[in-house]
Amino acid sequence: MKTSIRVVLFALITALIALLQLPIWAAGPDLSLLTGGSEAASEQGYTITIQILALMTVLTLIPALVLMMTSFTRIIIVLSILRQALGTAQTPPNQVLVGLSLFLTMFIMSPVLGRAYDVGIEPYMNGELAAQPALEAAINPLREFMLGQTRETDLEMFVSLAKRDDIESAVDVPISILVPAFVTSELKTAFQIGFLLFIPFVIIDLVVASTLMSMGMMMLSPMLVSLPFKLMLFVLVDGWALLMSTLAGSFFI
Repeated sequence: MKTSIRVVLFALITALIALLQLPIWAAGPDLSLLTGGSEAASEQGYTITIQILALMTVLTLIPALVLMMTSFTRIIIVLSILRQALGTAQTPPNQVLVGLSLFLTMFIMSPVLGRAYDVGIEPYMNGELAAQPALEAAINPLREFMLGQTRETDLEMFVSLAKRDDIESAVDVPISILVPAFVTSELKTAFQIGFLLFIPFVIIDLVVASTLMSMGMMMLSPMLVSLPFKLMLFVLVDGWALLMSTLAGSFFI
């Protein structure tokens, strides 16, 4: 329950940080709404600031922000590649893969969210920090996590594309550059792990296909025959436990 609360708070922090980057935050004109019946005397007025409207708009981006700034991308890609390597079509279903990826992401990100809560959210709730310093303190653990997973070549590529000559170290990299570099590195790592997963299953497919060819059973699908052998191999080596431990251990936290 505590981890779930931290995840929600972390998502809200991310949305608030994105909102603070908008120029509309500095000046918030009011919008007046009137509700009531046919008589003017019964009408009531409500005032909604542009800041609140902008915040509600940014909240819709929370899923994309959380998925692209955490370990979710690598996990879901590896699990999808594993399903294709096994040749089990829609087994496990997409709902199972996404749910497993989300909970494994919560497990991996719990130390990062814990530090963000301790240095930013808790001091703000206790009145020790103002909103802006609290948000900056809470985002620092996430920046350290993304920098730890991002390749230097990817980071340098996006810095050069942005034509930023004022960035002297990785600490000075803004979120707008760090996030695409982080996602690019995650895609590379996920495909590397997926390649290693594919090799033993491809070997089984080749052996089964050559055996059926030598027996003259060319009308029988090799995928249909190799599927039980691939499932048996994956179960005998305790594949799910090995995969989960490998994914969790591949992140530098």
